[in-house]
Amino acid sequence: MDEFQKQAVLRMLSYIEDHLENPITQAELASAAAYSPWHADRLFKEATGCAPFSYIRSRRLAAAAHALGTSDRSIIDVAFEFVFDSHEGFTRAFTKQFGMNPSAFRKALAAYHQRSALTTESEGESRMETVFVQVVQRPERKVVVKYAHKATHYFAYCEEVGCDIWDTLGSIEGAMFEPIGMWMPKNMRKLGTSEYLQGVEVPLSFTGPIPEGFDIITLPACTMMVFQGPPFDEEHFEKAINNLWELMKTYDPTLYGYQFSDEDGPRFQLAPLGYRGYIEARPVRPLNKA
Repeated sequence: MDEFQKQAVLRMLSYIEDHLENPITQAELASAAAYSPWHADRLFKEATGCAPFSYIRSRRLAAAAHALGTSDRSIIDVAFEFVFDSHEGFTRAFTKQFGMNPSAFRKALAAYHQRSALTTESEGESRMETVFVQVVQRPERKVVVKYAHKATHYFAYCEEVGCDIWDTLGSIEGAMFEPIGMWMPKNMRKLGTSEYLQGVEVPLSFTGPIPEGFDIITLPACTMMVFQGPPFDEEHFEKAINNLWELMKTYDPTLYGYQFSDEDGPRFQLAPLGYRGYIEARPVRPLNKA
């Protein structure tokens, strides 16, 4: 994706944020992107991993959750504010995303005094920046990886094996998603390899060539809770990562019907690109599935 395409996605994301309380059409998104509807849809999905209207629905639900936790407005008023046409439809969508109905969610927030937002200090004032949280399913798949032996994070990994691994992984044909950095749980770690490694997920049926010095492993199906921070200036990528890490340390997934389950799969990060915000994911299980 070139810089012009990234800017097109950024314009669509900005348009969505500015119009969460209004109907949004495919034509309007395409106009914001300055692409045809088909190309705008493709670029959006490539950059965010979501179809535009799935993303819009999730963002509206996240904004509605914030409204429920920070105001005393009625549930139906919040539903209408974020373009849901009935109490029942809003409740179904909200429960599917957060694992509990809006009323239970509001009570849980009141009890735990938590918000799905990130507080940062800016010029002596506190400001709230929304963090987008979604739950996604990862199927059983293979991963083409490059092992290190001591690395616990990206910079140590680069020092040990070089910084060109990402580009090599990105060139593998048939990949399911973009390359990721992974923190492998102990139960999935190959003897003599480090906690942190980089890889790219491919289907179980993958039979393509493996670059010299790389390996291929199989990961089980798992459920991932994905955290996406707000856009940031590229030179501030380390701050964006650290800010999201601080949120994740205190985040309580039980409010949404899940529990962290790090042994189910690797925690992973995507490349920190300012136009989409820093993205990281942790494996979770529904509370009713120990």
